[in-house]
Amino acid sequence: MIEISIATPAREVLVDITQKVQSAVTASAPALTGMISVFVPHTTAGVTINEGADPSVAEDIAETLARLVPADAGYRHAEGNSDAHVKTSLVGNQVAVPVEQGRLRLGTWQSIYLAEFDGPRTRRIWLIPIPSIAGTSNQA
Repeated sequence: MIEISIATPAREVLVDITQKVQSAVTASAPALTGMISVFVPHTTAGVTINEGADPSVAEDIAETLARLVPADAGYRHAEGNSDAHVKTSLVGNQVAVPVEQGRLRLGTWQSIYLAEFDGPRTRRIWLIPIPSIAGTSNQA
C-alpha cells in the first residue's frame, strides 16, 4: 500500500490529486499493469473521478452537493458535520483506475479528485496496486 497526504484549503472543495497519484504510482509501482485503488480512509471526505479540464466543473459539483445536503438541516449528530458525512456517503470513498506500465489510464478529460467536506484538513489517501493476472482471457 502507498500512502499520500493532501492538505485541503477549505471546508468543502474538490482537490485534483491526479498528478500526486501518478507520481506515487511511478515511484512505487513503475511497471504496474492492472488497477490502482484510490481509497480515502475518512468519514467526511471521499474520492471521485470527473472532468479536470475545466475547474468550474469541480466547483459546480461542490456547490451542488452543498445545496442538496445543507449544513444546517437539523441533523442529530452533535459534532456539526453531519452534512459532510452524508456527502461522503453520496460520493464514496474509493475509485479504481486502470494502470498500464505505471501510467494511469484515465479518459481524455478525467481527473481524480479528493472531495473534502469538513476541512480544511490534511487527508490521507491510500493507493493499493492491483496487478492484472497474466494469461487471462477476455473470452467468456
